[in-house]
Amino acid sequence: MSEIAESAGLQTPMGQARAANAADSTARIRLVVAASMIGTIIEWYDFFVYGTAAALVFAPLFFSNASPTIGTLAAFATYAFGFAVRPIGGAVFGHLGDKFGRKAILITTLMVMGITTTLIGLLPTFGQIGAWAPVLLLILRLIQGFGAGAEFAGAAILAVEFSPSGRRGFFGSWSQIGVAIGLAAAVAAFWLAQQLPEQQFMSWGWRVPFLASSIVLLVGLWIRARIGESPVFKQIQSERKLARSPLIEVLKTQPKSLLLVLGMRFADNAVLYIPVVFTLSYLKLHVHLGGNVGLIGVFLAAATQVIFIPLFGAASDRIGRRIVYGGGAAAAAIVMIPYFWLIDSANVWAVWFAITLLGGVVYAAMAGSQPAFFSELFPPHLRYTGVAGAREFGAIAGGAIPLIAAALSAAYSSATPVAVFVICMCLVTVITVVLAPETRGRSIGAA
Repeated sequence: MSEIAESAGLQTPMGQARAANAADSTARIRLVVAASMIGTIIEWYDFFVYGTAAALVFAPLFFSNASPTIGTLAAFATYAFGFAVRPIGGAVFGHLGDKFGRKAILITTLMVMGITTTLIGLLPTFGQIGAWAPVLLLILRLIQGFGAGAEFAGAAILAVEFSPSGRRGFFGSWSQIGVAIGLAAAVAAFWLAQQLPEQQFMSWGWRVPFLASSIVLLVGLWIRARIGESPVFKQIQSERKLARSPLIEVLKTQPKSLLLVLGMRFADNAVLYIPVVFTLSYLKLHVHLGGNVGLIGVFLAAATQVIFIPLFGAASDRIGRRIVYGGGAAAAAIVMIPYFWLIDSANVWAVWFAITLLGGVVYAAMAGSQPAFFSELFPPHLRYTGVAGAREFGAIAGGAIPLIAAALSAAYSSATPVAVFVICMCLVTVITVVLAPETRGRSIGAA
């Protein structure tokens, strides 16, 4: 009887309208999730391609006049500089996103990321133009970092603001799945390039992963051009509640939220960049395992993230953001020393398990709950500026982690100081999460 009644109800104009609205809503959230993911795929494909190249090829190609250790440190330094400008890009583009809308800024940042990555693939090396090679590499890296500063925040906010109130953790987490896919694509591209004879790989093969970014850029622009503006931004715009100067207002009125995001980013950065960037060079220089071992491990971690990130995002909808995020940071602190025991064993299966556990499962707890958690900490008229600025200021630590870790392992000929350093970062995040409010269930629209 209920099925008959339901069927009959759908035949009425009101029932048909409800069905049409439900279908439109489903199609819209799918398109928004796709638009959110494609941007983070490109952002993190670009950043991971650069990080992988910094670990494996930039030292001999762009710093060939230095020793292998100094060259590796110099390559990681350019990697870190890209993170140093991310807060500036986050503040600038976040400010514009709160004043003029999410969509236009997301298209702009996507173009900046894709174009600069493609240009890196066209750069001449030190052997071709001398000292200008690392200079041009650094300039493009800085531009890349500036564009990336607001890309993830905008993508995450867009997904969260379009999501139903009880599923913001789940749908918001899909922007983080773009990180995993970007990571997997970057690793796969470099792995394929490394199948070339070494001379060809070092001559031109390393360029292919960078040049491939242009293809993904075109797909991303096509998808993002099709989405509408965020309903939350439309609301605050129609009610004339836009901030006159979002950056200044965030600094004046949201200092606690800014500091909370900054503190929570410590573990997030460490748990990601240790296994997927630093470990690649550590395996090569200290454990003396081939580059493919680390790349396969990172690929496995990325594949694991695709499974676990939405699971942890959904879990944060049920049990709260603080438990999931803080639990991930605490777990990272616990497994860090065993992680390096497994890496130092030089057993290929142990290395793959360690990278997958830390970079795939543990990291996913923080990644899955982060988009909704961070977005819910800020009011809608200051959300883009607040999330982008605070998150990317915290990202400076992410860029410095491989450099600091490489310096510590070189100075002490051991990974133990690196593990202690990362544990301290994780503890900062655990303390920060304890001090943070639970945001699950908060309204994210204009009051």
